[in-house]
Amino acid sequence: MLRVDIEKELGEFSLSASFTSEGRVIGLFGASGAGKSSLVNMIAGLLRPDRGTIVIDGETVDDTAAGIHVPTYRRSIGYVFQDARLFPHLNVAQNLDYGRRMNGLAADPAQHKRVVDLLDIGALLDRRPGKLSGGERQRVALGRALLSKPRLLLLDEPLGALDEGRKLEILPYLVRLRDEANVPMVYVSHDVAELRQLATQIVMLKQGRVTSFGGVKVLS
Repeated sequence: MLRVDIEKELGEFSLSASFTSEGRVIGLFGASGAGKSSLVNMIAGLLRPDRGTIVIDGETVDDTAAGIHVPTYRRSIGYVFQDARLFPHLNVAQNLDYGRRMNGLAADPAQHKRVVDLLDIGALLDRRPGKLSGGERQRVALGRALLSKPRLLLLDEPLGALDEGRKLEILPYLVRLRDEANVPMVYVSHDVAELRQLATQIVMLKQGRVTSFGGVKVLS
């Protein structure tokens, strides 16, 4: 469950958003500059709201009135950006293991195999990121996020830097992630077709305000 009720001033831009969702994939939809990334960064703890609360899986991670702000590293969140942000000096296997080690988690070979199989990246484990296609890099970034055992996965336009061919290559993996990984997601996009395939609920943002909230039908 994700509950958001926040306000934030960012220069001359103001963001005010309120919604509660139990959905498996919450699609944040809106044009560039609507406030999608700022909202996701607040859920991640990278930005602090000026006013309001954020509750993830029953835990209050932000409450300005009570002075609560749980730091990012304690929120148990996986974050996948538009650019995969893999470490170029590490191979795929080492990149995958990074999130687990940084969170002090014990090795879990069964979980590792599930994630590698789910994303079909077993043949890439010895390669460096520079030898991967854009779609492969994003699959590795997804794997790294999942192996940190998050309770929520944030995806900020993860297909935004890919051409149409690469998007079509990776979309089925995202659908499998939704159906098999059992981790709720917040998926940021301005692509209606992407969200129709993936999202179970939509938060529509326009100029920093939620204009619609509901099932995928709000996109029509």
